[in-house]
Amino acid sequence: MLESLPPKHFRQVVTRLFALLRDPHASDTRLLKGFPFYRISVGEYRVVYDYSDDELRILVIGKRNDDEIYKAMRRKFE
Repeated sequence: MLESLPPKHFRQVVTRLFALLRDPHASDTRLLKGFPFYRISVGEYRVVYDYSDDELRILVIGKRNDDEIYKAMRRKFE
């Protein structure tokens, strides 16, 4: 998932993921419609995640303007 991103986008996403570890409810997070997960936009990418007290789970990383990320969510969790 992450290793396939171009270097610039990789750095952007990883930096944002570390920020989520500190604050999983940052101001730009949104609840994903139809699922109990959260999403954030990072540059050209969307990250879908879930978290508990001691764990941050990255479920999907995909192009922000691509419906494929939501199709993948439906395939995984419906």
